[in-house]
Amino acid sequence: MRYSFDLHAPAAGRLARLAASIAILTAALPALAHHAFAAEFDASQPIDLKGTVTKVRWVNPHSWLYIDVKDAGGAVTNWGFEFGTPNSLAQKGLRKTDLPVGTEVRVQGYRAKNGGPYGYSVTLTLADGRTFQTGVAQDAGTQ
Repeated sequence: MRYSFDLHAPAAGRLARLAASIAILTAALPALAHHAFAAEFDASQPIDLKGTVTKVRWVNPHSWLYIDVKDAGGAVTNWGFEFGTPNSLAQKGLRKTDLPVGTEVRVQGYRAKNGGPYGYSVTLTLADGRTFQTGVAQDAGTQ
């Protein structure tokens, strides 16, 4: 497809074509900005952590859950886990109201490549035993 701008065309026509061109170009930006699992997370480092919810961010394109995790010595580390979109979580039955601050949870997934206390959550289990798929690490293999 070829676009050309006729400088002799009426200004309104040029402006409309320019606006259409910008709209077409920017429509592709979200797809370009989305990353693959392997860009940020390490499939060779599965994690299985239990902790207490400290914060939930129900936002697009990825929701986040933060939990305090105690190690064997009693030291607490706040971990952040990337989830799927709020809509995909709701379709699986998980709602933000299921995760009030103080809720005990178990998160299974993969650690971030940067080595920090971050990960990609594949499965979330609540204290009452309900389990939810929170993400799909398609290029991670199976856990």
